[in-house]
Parts: sequence; structure tokens; C-alpha cells
Amino acid sequence: MYKRILVAIDDSSCSMKALDEAINLSKALGAALCVAHAADEGTLTHLGIGLENHLDIEKTKREIASASNALLDAAVAKAAAAGCAAEKRHVESSRRRIAEMIADVAREWQADLVVVGTHGRRGFEAMLVGSVAENLVRIAPTSLMLVREA
Repeated sequence: MYKRILVAIDDSSCSMKALDEAINLSKALGAALCVAHAADEGTLTHLGIGLENHLDIEKTKREIASASNALLDAAVAKAAAAGCAAEKRHVESSRRRIAEMIADVAREWQADLVVVGTHGRRGFEAMLVGSVAENLVRIAPTSLMLVREA
């Protein structure tokens, strides 16, 4: 069965459900657990063009990294409270999509299962917001578990 489970999180409720599922699976299977958060700085970089006088881009990037690490620390603490050791990975890029960053972490960490939450967006909303889960289905290097919000 699964020996290395990677769960990708953000600050959404469906992501927290995915974390709970990954913790439960890890405990039940005796599998190693890694919690990852991918920060997409692309929007910040593109929006920052011409806004340098109004926005300290480097400071904002540091704040994004700090928030990401706080999110990861809370997730690792939640796993520990449930009796499950977990490591954490923070990845960031202004040139890669979130799904690509998660797939890279899965390869590097040699995960045999990736767990992610999905909002179940469809149609125009999915087109506007995008779907990390949908992109991961296409490019994940391993098995993928999608955890629905509802």
C-alpha cells in the first residue's frame, strides 16, 4: 500500500479536509507524511510591474513565505496531535503553476500518493479561478486522492 503520502494544502476548508484524510491514512498505513504548500508569486510579479513605488514586492514575498510556513507549522502540529509525525515543504515560484510545483515536490520526495482538496468548481468559475486538482490529475507522477469540500 502507500508508504509516502504527500498532502498539498492551502488555507481553504477543503484543504483542511484533505489534511485530515492524509493524517488518517498515514496513521492507518504507517506511512510517512509530508505536508506541502505551494505559493504562486506569478500574480505578484506581474502585478508588481509599475507598482514598485506603491508596493514593496520583496517584503510581500517574505510575508507570503512567512504565512506559508505558519500554515505548514500548524498542519504539522495537527498531525503530531493526532499521533502522526510529518515533515513540511514550502515551495514558491513566479514561473510555475501550483500543480507543477506540487508534482515536483511529489517527485523529489518520492511520494506514492498525493492528497489534495478540491472545491468541485465547474464551468465559468473553474475557468476563471483554475483548478489545481484538475491540473494535478493530468501531470501527477503518482496516484492522486481528491478530497471534496462537501
